[in-house]
Amino acid sequence: MTTFTYVATDVNGKKVKGTEMAEDSVELIDKLRQKGLFCTSYKDATKNKAADVKYKFKTKDLSFFCRQLAAMLTSGVSLVKALQILQAQSENKKQKQVLLDIYEEVQKGRSFSEAIATKPGVFPSLFVSMVGAGEASGNLDVIMNRVSEHYAKDSKTQNKIKGAMIYPIVLLVLLVVIMIAMFTMIMPMFRDLAGDSEMPMLSQAIFGISDFMINQWYILVIVFIAIVIALRLIIKTPSSKLKWDEMLLKLPKIGGLLRTIYTARFARTMSNLFSSGLQMVDCIEKSVGTLGNTYIIKQFEDVVENVKRGESLSVAMGRINVFDGMFVSIVYVGEESGTLDTILAKSSDYYDDEADSAISRLVGLMEPVMIILMGVMVGCLLAGVFPILYSGMEGMGNT
Repeated sequence: MTTFTYVATDVNGKKVKGTEMAEDSVELIDKLRQKGLFCTSYKDATKNKAADVKYKFKTKDLSFFCRQLAAMLTSGVSLVKALQILQAQSENKKQKQVLLDIYEEVQKGRSFSEAIATKPGVFPSLFVSMVGAGEASGNLDVIMNRVSEHYAKDSKTQNKIKGAMIYPIVLLVLLVVIMIAMFTMIMPMFRDLAGDSEMPMLSQAIFGISDFMINQWYILVIVFIAIVIALRLIIKTPSSKLKWDEMLLKLPKIGGLLRTIYTARFARTMSNLFSSGLQMVDCIEKSVGTLGNTYIIKQFEDVVENVKRGESLSVAMGRINVFDGMFVSIVYVGEESGTLDTILAKSSDYYDDEADSAISRLVGLMEPVMIILMGVMVGCLLAGVFPILYSGMEGMGNT
């Protein structure tokens, strides 16, 4: 017998966590179903977590998978046949094996949601929940289309951010390379020119840095590695990660951009989950979980508790400082009009556009800052070198 830890939902949509003894995953899902629980994820408690996850769908790949599956289901192809086709067409060996395992589980009589639950870590919890809702409503093809659009927009935003950061990163790398070359190759030449003559303070400081980089360069490498390791440890520590995520939200420009991106993602996820028939509390928990910001997740614990007590989502969100007042008002209008899913879908498009504009503005601001920084650094070096050049030329004139 194997001990499994699982996450499941009951008939009321309430999340349930626990452990269960079973021979294998099939027996585990059977036992949970007999208890009236729908398993969303599980793992072998005796194994290392990293060993359980052999493959994880990328956002772009998951969107493509959902779109293909939706197209075949809409055309009347059975789920079993659709999965068979998708796994046969997959070019990624690990992905192919995952889809083959799911296909075999469905062929044995398992539901699609139960089959993907046997692959913890491979699919996002949002995807598992949406599949379960689609099967319960009998509209799996419609749900898959929504999920495809959801992850396509997520992928677009990620690519937008990555693309926007390329130029500033190239400038930063170029700046570092130029500084290293100046201090280690160019400055030693001027050191020889200066000889034993007295130099200004700025020149002394520059040559001191040059000597340090040439003779004690390994110290810089050690410090850099130590900083990287320290940051990784900080991010992995829950309390430090909480403070880090809070700090990011308070940074000028970057904090506002992150809030806009989080608002768009939350609205889109809430719209998809709520329109699929999931309970409000479950929708909130899963939607905020997709944001990946521990500070916001912590803040929303109070929102969830207040909603459970009967408070509306808009009032509960108004008590925390996460989303802007306009978005809270939009949620209020949706609740009052009974069109929460529709108005959230429209607001997600609006905030997606706002995020695109904010990214463009941020990049537009970073470019001149990097150029100015490069100019200041080069200017300081020249200011330190010119007195030496002047003294050298003056000495040559006297001779």
